[in-house]
Amino acid sequence: MNSVFVYCEIEEGQVAEVSQELMTKGRSLANELKCNLEVIAIGHNIAGIEKEIFPYGVDTVYIADDKRLYPFSTLPHTSIVVKLFEEQKPQIALMGASSIGRDLGPRVSSALHSGLTADCTSLIIGDHFDKKQDKNYENLLYQIRPAFGGNIIATIINPDCRPQMATVREGVMKKEVLDPKYKGKVVNLDVAKYVSDSDFVVEIIERHMEKSKVNMKAAPIVVAGGYGMGSKGNFQLLYDLAEVLGGEVGASRAAVDAGYAEHERQIGQTGVTVRPKLYIACGISGQIQHRAGMEESAQIIAINTDPEAPINAVADYVINGDVATIIPKMIKYYKQNTK
Repeated sequence: MNSVFVYCEIEEGQVAEVSQELMTKGRSLANELKCNLEVIAIGHNIAGIEKEIFPYGVDTVYIADDKRLYPFSTLPHTSIVVKLFEEQKPQIALMGASSIGRDLGPRVSSALHSGLTADCTSLIIGDHFDKKQDKNYENLLYQIRPAFGGNIIATIINPDCRPQMATVREGVMKKEVLDPKYKGKVVNLDVAKYVSDSDFVVEIIERHMEKSKVNMKAAPIVVAGGYGMGSKGNFQLLYDLAEVLGGEVGASRAAVDAGYAEHERQIGQTGVTVRPKLYIACGISGQIQHRAGMEESAQIIAINTDPEAPINAVADYVINGDVATIIPKMIKYYKQNTK
């Protein structure tokens, strides 16, 4: 069987977290399919990057190192990935649903006529029987994602075209080192054979990048508010609770749209994905779009006036009541019972 391939994003000599998560998932898929896990790393001065990659259970790392390949530029990266995939013929190809992956993925899939499923929340291996053709397909990649505005969960398959391509957002999959001493093979690509001069028609003169000031993915506790908080002023209660607990503040899309919080705090299908030890959902109804970004949290507490709110279905503890009354009490009692 042909391999599972992961496109590895590298920024300032470091492997991106979304790529680490995809390598972890890729290793699991490769084990199930009994095939190799392979990675393509493209950049400049990335000699030794395989030391960061092999521990995730990667069997082969293809390295394209050239000063013209960093920072990321669409055309040369597309040419390298397309030609490598044509040579190696992977059955599955995974990329992060980052600004890079969302640019690169559609171009590669279009060139290979393979199709692409974007923003997957789950990837599993399964079979499919086509009644029209009376044909059974084995070991297909089930590409699972919310669809129609998050009102349904769609399972998408690609029976005939290869590779089966999918992008996954950062934080959706767990990253886990398989073996710190795992050893694979390094293949250094001759970049000149994979690119042409026309691929470098666009020159990046200067880049300005501002890192987010909010890091909810690293927070052990997230206090999130929804439209049910009522106002931007009431949102201050969440900051007060988060400060006491040592957590970070998040928001649902409805709260962000209402102006209660900044977009960088949005959690859900169109925001960030978090998996903290404790997630406190305040005034959040819990539509599927929001749950897609937080349902992997270790413990979930829902505070809501609606006993039938969808968030209650995934919550470990449910408090029915007014957030404006409950949150000050939580702050008060936490302070009283904590040294």
